[in-house]
Amino acid sequence: MDTNYFENQSFLKEDYCGKPLIKGDYENCMFTNCNFSDSDLSGIHFFKCTFNTCNISNAGMKNTSLSNIVFKDCKLLGVHFENCNKFLFIVDFENCNLNFSSFFQVNLKKRLFKNCNLQDVDFTETDLSSVYFNNCDLANANFDNTILEKANLTSAINYTIDPEKNRIKKAKFSQAGLIGLLGKYDIVIE
Repeated sequence: MDTNYFENQSFLKEDYCGKPLIKGDYENCMFTNCNFSDSDLSGIHFFKCTFNTCNISNAGMKNTSLSNIVFKDCKLLGVHFENCNKFLFIVDFENCNLNFSSFFQVNLKKRLFKNCNLQDVDFTETDLSSVYFNNCDLANANFDNTILEKANLTSAINYTIDPEKNRIKKAKFSQAGLIGLLGKYDIVIE
């Protein structure tokens, strides 16, 4: 069976709710102002693609390949990234809303989250080594048995991370963020 292959193409203002994106391989493609909300992107392979101002909320991602992908100004509510193909999973996010999404057991080493809303996101058993959370809101994000070694959270806000349940060696935090590390001890920080 032949695989559909798309290279160096731009997709502008497409609505994939009614008509799904054609299954296949997409390389160096640009998706701008596209609506993938509740779409099934399962089994599609994206390589070196950029998504600008797209709505990808609740999209199905079973065995979807995301390699060297940049999401800018996108809405990705409730996306289960743990269902994606784990091989060469490389993604970065800028100015995105990822609330209620899940990265359960995903390897995100050295990835960037810049100016993102990550409220109620599940990072359980996720490898966040050397990840940079640049100006991100992590309210109610779940960190449980998460690797945060060398992660940078100096400009992140509203996180709660239990140092006894997560690996945080050499992670960077701001003084203002100490309450997010020590809150469970019911101490007063002034």
